[in-house]
Amino acid sequence: MDADVAVIGVGTMGSMALWQLAKRGVSVLGFEQFGIGNDRSAVGGESRLFRTAYMEGKQYVPLLKEARKLWVQLENETGNTLLTLHGGLMIGDPQTEVMQNVMESIEEFQLEHEIIQGETAFKKYPQFKLFPEEVMILDKNAGFLRPELAVISAAYRAEELGAEIHRFTKVEKILPDPTGVTIVANGKSYRVGKLLVTTGAWTKKLLPKLVTNIDARRLVLTWFSAKKLVEFKPEVFPIFARMRRGFRLTGAPTLDGTMVKASNTKNPDRVSDPSFLNRDVSLEELMEVSDAVRELIPGLIPDPVRASVYMDGYTEDDHSVIGEIPGMDHTILISGFSGHGFKMAPVIGTIAAELILDGKTNRDISHLDIKRNLVY
Repeated sequence: MDADVAVIGVGTMGSMALWQLAKRGVSVLGFEQFGIGNDRSAVGGESRLFRTAYMEGKQYVPLLKEARKLWVQLENETGNTLLTLHGGLMIGDPQTEVMQNVMESIEEFQLEHEIIQGETAFKKYPQFKLFPEEVMILDKNAGFLRPELAVISAAYRAEELGAEIHRFTKVEKILPDPTGVTIVANGKSYRVGKLLVTTGAWTKKLLPKLVTNIDARRLVLTWFSAKKLVEFKPEVFPIFARMRRGFRLTGAPTLDGTMVKASNTKNPDRVSDPSFLNRDVSLEELMEVSDAVRELIPGLIPDPVRASVYMDGYTEDDHSVIGEIPGMDHTILISGFSGHGFKMAPVIGTIAAELILDGKTNRDISHLDIKRNLVY
């Protein structure tokens, strides 16, 4: 055996799994076809949102609360600031499903929050336009993460703890058998006891024989200048998710002192082959997000000054898949986080380590069971 475990894809989830496995003294290899912290999949764009009052479902709240502690642990181990908590606003009609999910999360887990509306909302957060039927819900344990630095921090910490990472190394074959798994990468064979696949948008390309419901989707992130940039600093302008008539703007305060992130994150386009991701942003895409910013965040100048394109792996129900792949001995897949998984990455890395070493986890991940999402 070259190692006890191999991890294919040292991105969001793979880097955290490597960190957690190496902490447990496991000999582990990582394979990454690009560099660490690259922007060829779900990492990039300088910020990701951290939320606990969760619009995707209250079942995530226990994972998010644990993830917050693990982010702090990774910060302490590396000396890097990764998570900044200045609160987060969920804004929209309280009768919609996503806003009701936010309130259910708050009520069941007694999360710190504030409901803001009317004149109070205008005075406290004048950057936004609030319509009469809408409310603001302030999640007091929300903020932003630094995605590139987070992945780099976890990967390099894993190496300090004994992990071995093969950068710019493309996996060509995965050959599981009853006693282990052989991996062929850059023409060389490696033998391990167990394999973890964390390839996100690249999953279907790596495992073409699996008829999976994990599709690569294209995400366009955009940034805007502000009329008064001082009104968009982290201390006074929280991260936000702004829902209006089927449109969803999500964003973060200015982190570089010149631009504010505000992006359309609703219904991203499918990518037929992640090797040929279209990184050009059309005029129509820019105009759509510009119109939304003009209407919903009048404190921003509605002409985008920056745009970047990324990918993520999406499932049909927008919930990820975790579990052993039927028909592939000793091989676990963790993928399909559908644009909202980065915030929980450290706890997913912990779950991966437990599944590999113990064959189980005590955390409730029934809603992420791989069996609901794969067809053979």
